Amino acid sequence: MNLSIALPAMVNVTVLPGASPDGPPADAQDSSNDTAKEPEALAPAYDWSPEAQGFLLSALSVGSFLASIPSGFVVGACGVKYPVGVAMLASSVLNLFVPLAADAGVASLFALRTVQGVAQVVVSVGQYAAWVKWAPALEKNQLVAIAASGLMLGTLTIFLAGGFLCQTLGWPSVFYVFGGVGCACSCLWFPLVYDDPADHPFIGTGERDHIMRSRAQQDSAADWSLPVKAMSTSLPLWGILVFYFSEYWFVYMKFAYMPTYLSSVLGLSLTNSGFLLALLLAASFASTVLGGLLADFLLSREVLRLVVIRKLLTAAGVLFPAASFACLHWARSSLGVTVALLVVCSVTNSLCLIGALINFLDIAPRYVSPPPPPSPSTLAQDAELGWRNTFLLSAAISVAGLLAYLVLGRAEVQDWARDETPTRL
Repeated sequence: MNLSIALPAMVNVTVLPGASPDGPPADAQDSSNDTAKEPEALAPAYDWSPEAQGFLLSALSVGSFLASIPSGFVVGACGVKYPVGVAMLASSVLNLFVPLAADAGVASLFALRTVQGVAQVVVSVGQYAAWVKWAPALEKNQLVAIAASGLMLGTLTIFLAGGFLCQTLGWPSVFYVFGGVGCACSCLWFPLVYDDPADHPFIGTGERDHIMRSRAQQDSAADWSLPVKAMSTSLPLWGILVFYFSEYWFVYMKFAYMPTYLSSVLGLSLTNSGFLLALLLAASFASTVLGGLLADFLLSREVLRLVVIRKLLTAAGVLFPAASFACLHWARSSLGVTVALLVVCSVTNSLCLIGALINFLDIAPRYVSPPPPPSPSTLAQDAELGWRNTFLLSAAISVAGLLAYLVLGRAEVQDWARDETPTRL
């Protein structure tokens, strides 16, 4: 998300996409005035077209798409600790070179961001793989939710501090500061993280025994093969794949492109945009943690079956955000209404993390690589139609993915994912 918050400062204002000819809404005039008072040039500004900007924002997703399945094999064969640690360090180091790549041109920056996407998908896959061994069955929802909320807190920090850094020190400082923080966290990762509770030197005996007893699925062997034929005909898997496509399209549009929308259409300064997006992430963080606790409570008390919990949370996490997103274009004249819609969108959309987005851990815990995200790459260019079409398309794709999941989704381990089932390519 570093590039998302920095991009409006990296690009000449005359080529920002979707700038409204009517100016910002009345209740955002003060923010617009603040923007006008900002220093003209703290760092280089580039004449990148809206298409080039969308191209750059999609680079992480391209890398994630290319590496999603291979990263699952790597994590399955080598464990979580070293692949994730190396990937985290590599992504952080590359972040330090973003300003140099930007000076070299769009192609260089796209290549660097694509490699970052490859590294970051290893981190994402490793997170899910870790819970296969570390999460007791009845605590899996809340543990995954807490881990996912950590991602939100990191993004919140980037949005909160990123706008301020761009305005005071220039946009390169965003990449230097957070690249350095990432390197420091990577150095802490190696001595603190272990692949298996059985190997952890500091874990209590009672806790280790509890995890080992509660694990519903035994760890997958490093030499397992991928049952491609069985997977290709698995309707529950297809339901998850379709939903992943729709949900990540929606989330990517919401956070990767929203700083540009807030700056170009609503006229918010980078600092105010960062604060608003941080508010949305804080709401998502709280909702994710509470959603995980609720799901585990309902499951432990046997109030609802697991598949019903997954589908209810997913439905709530799609319908409310889709309705809010669809209304954004018509609310652009009021900053207050826009903020309210975005808060509703963020609070409810995070429930999908406890729904369909972790459903693959239910149906195939041996195969820990989540499906690759899509790569929406076109920024809106027309103030009246471009952003409206973008929001409506995202809402429609999100609802279509929900319908596919509601029809096809299941929560039982599939035959092709069981340990005792011989698998062949």
